[in-house]
Amino acid sequence: MTSMMRLICPKCHQGFQIPDERIPVGKEIVFPCPSCKKGLIRGIKEPSTETYLSGTAPGNSVKRKRVRRTRKRSKPLSATTQLYGSELKLRLLRTVKDLPSLPQIMIKAQSIMADPKSSLKELAALVKTDQAIVAKALRLANSAYYGLGGKVSSIEHATVLLGTVAFGELVAMSAASKLLGTSLKGYDADSGVLWRHSLAVAFGARIIASRRNSDMVNPAFTAGIIHDAGKLVLDRAIFERKDQFDDFLSDGQHTFLDAEKKLLGFDHAEIAADVCRKWRIPESMAHSIKFHHEPASSDGDELAYILHVADGIAMMVDIGTGVDDVLYRLDDTSREALDLKDEEISEIMTEVFQSVNEVEQQIGESKGDRT
Repeated sequence: MTSMMRLICPKCHQGFQIPDERIPVGKEIVFPCPSCKKGLIRGIKEPSTETYLSGTAPGNSVKRKRVRRTRKRSKPLSATTQLYGSELKLRLLRTVKDLPSLPQIMIKAQSIMADPKSSLKELAALVKTDQAIVAKALRLANSAYYGLGGKVSSIEHATVLLGTVAFGELVAMSAASKLLGTSLKGYDADSGVLWRHSLAVAFGARIIASRRNSDMVNPAFTAGIIHDAGKLVLDRAIFERKDQFDDFLSDGQHTFLDAEKKLLGFDHAEIAADVCRKWRIPESMAHSIKFHHEPASSDGDELAYILHVADGIAMMVDIGTGVDDVLYRLDDTSREALDLKDEEISEIMTEVFQSVNEVEQQIGESKGDRT
């Protein structure tokens, strides 16, 4: 049997068993109570000289053996498996053209909203140039999330009823849904998982920004939507190295992010910044996305901290990408940088969870909707 750590929810006092091998030594883990959804469960595994299987006395210990998971490959190895670091990154960035493009409507809409001289009419005219986005936008505008009860009949009508900020949010979700709705074999993420996680981070980032810096609400939401775009580029390379990743992660002491850095020479956040530049995303947003896992290295970038905490909150409400979410740990300086209290974190968790559910119930993106 695998050794387990028992953790208790401080709110409802429900107990949970966490496999000892999934908890990094000396690092605190934090996740929401799956039962009451309100309490933040915390735990830390202290360093020890021996690891024992549960039920055995120290004198009769049986040390845990590393078990290598085997996986049947679906494709032969490609030439990229011989590349590492900057050479690999350059090769992968050439494949960006093979991805569904990030509609320029999303970026142009941000520019229009940032211009105080622009009008809602101008924004509506832009969106109407892409009928696929129009269809998604109207479905979303009539969802329970916006509470308009099926009253929206046209894009012009949506801009009037929702206003600039909410309409910009709607455009970002509609424009990015196809891009982020794909499955990721390397990350073991089914179709729609990345999309749902991106929604959660976008909602969390928007809520935090609205509480701390209202000028950042729109860029925070957009950055949240595309913060993990680097995974789309890395997925194939990771899938081709699946055995190496499994071996590296088998001791339970490393995160998937650690594995990316060790085995590829860079991580998905770093290459996401490069992808953003190819998509002509503003440099300030690309910088924030690059450091969303390590905001303390961002030279005090507020949006990087916002994305980092929003990413953690998404995983706390069990809307992650399925890869070692329980190991995600907030940067020690992040809460202080944003002046966020535990009570606020709990409130944001609840709002994020509800918002994602309301949106996906209407547009079905979590199931890989492509219409």
